[in-house]
Amino acid sequence: MAPGNNPDSPSPKRFHFVGICGTAMGSVAAALKEAGHEVTGSDDGVYPPMSDFLASRGISIQAPFAAANLPPENGAVIVIGNAMSRGNPEVEAVLNARLPYISLPEALKENFLRGRHNVVVAGTHGKTTTTSMCAWVLRAAGLDPDFMIGGIPKNLGQGARLAGSDYFVIEGDEYDTAFFDKRSKFVHYLPEVAIINNVEFDHADIYDDLEAVMRSFERLLYIVPGNGLLLLNGDDANCRAILDRVRLRFQPPAALVGFGERCDRRIENVEYLPGESRFTLEGETYAVPMVGEFNVRNAAMAACAARFYGVDPGAIRAALAGFEGIKRRQDLRGEKRGVKVIDDFGHHPTAIRETVPAIRQQFPGCRVWAIFEPRSNTSRRNLMQAELAQALASADVAIVAAVANPEKVPGGQLLDVAAVTGAVAAAGKEAFQEDGVEAIVARVAAGAREGDVVVVFSNGGFGGIHDKLLAAL
Repeated sequence: MAPGNNPDSPSPKRFHFVGICGTAMGSVAAALKEAGHEVTGSDDGVYPPMSDFLASRGISIQAPFAAANLPPENGAVIVIGNAMSRGNPEVEAVLNARLPYISLPEALKENFLRGRHNVVVAGTHGKTTTTSMCAWVLRAAGLDPDFMIGGIPKNLGQGARLAGSDYFVIEGDEYDTAFFDKRSKFVHYLPEVAIINNVEFDHADIYDDLEAVMRSFERLLYIVPGNGLLLLNGDDANCRAILDRVRLRFQPPAALVGFGERCDRRIENVEYLPGESRFTLEGETYAVPMVGEFNVRNAAMAACAARFYGVDPGAIRAALAGFEGIKRRQDLRGEKRGVKVIDDFGHHPTAIRETVPAIRQQFPGCRVWAIFEPRSNTSRRNLMQAELAQALASADVAIVAAVANPEKVPGGQLLDVAAVTGAVAAAGKEAFQEDGVEAIVARVAAGAREGDVVVVFSNGGFGGIHDKLLAAL
């Protein structure tokens, strides 16, 4: 089945993407163009590499946003990106004219996911790595899946592929769908196999509390078909609680995966070695060239999903052994003067707390520096301030940057960086508050010594800090 030509749904000949330069928006737009549809788009931030990518696909981009950018023909469908909001001139024009519009997840659902074998990977942490492992294992086994991943797997070389495969592996984000649809994106993804790695409070800009997050994940359980498979982290109390709630109404085809005795598919005989982790699952032994308990569980989830589709354990074993990881996930950017600089996307206390021990496993005897930029909507707030301090205290030296865009944080909720570094220092670790990238770089260059590992935790570019650190070292 060619992408964008689903016989079960209307197939418009004209699409216009509002906010086309987003990574996922651009990928879907290009796939629809390749399927023979006419595609246009608009954005304010038009710059490489996405502008070059779209131009190479013959897609014109209008900038800035304006009502005149909208296609004049009747029957065109407007795809409105998640970053768009009321007040955008194209959004207002679409609403005023009662034009047909959909969200990006809806566009994926109707043009790429319907009728496919869809693996949806969800959870507060580990989505990108687990999705990448699943896609890589299925590809190595010859199933040649399409995929949509919020990162760049080194084995796959790109974050999206939409070529019309019968199999589709997609990262199921719990963030809201669009300004007009506040449900999580993953409720649109028609899962045959759904994986939930863990459930914690995050995205403080759209969820009021943990209970709201759990309700969102609960909706995903309800849409897994009876002939599908639901895989949950059996060691996560919130995952178990969600499953228990759903079982009061019906019996989903679920299995708990994890290390504990209550798990249906138990991870056993775990060995953590520098640069590698080994484990046994359902009588089969696997190894993955990654470190940390969380990566073992990610690999176990991928193995369980692959077994559902009949992939031989030997093929899974070979694929996991050859998995090369994800850019920006414990990604070694370079080494100077015997000091390693690692980039990590972690922006939640749990991610930091799990990553630091994994770094120690990979580089035994090292001194770990944790540099943290409070940039995400949750980390800029003081909702998990104590947990953040505890996580940073697992490192030997912690540096916390100034809160990014503090004016966007509601009154009384701003993260107190001084309090965080004070709590880390009280735990017996070195801790510093630095306002700018240059000050952080100077601090590291003066204090780092041979054998140290500097881990930069940020979900943004952080002012090019990685290259600046290597240059200064």
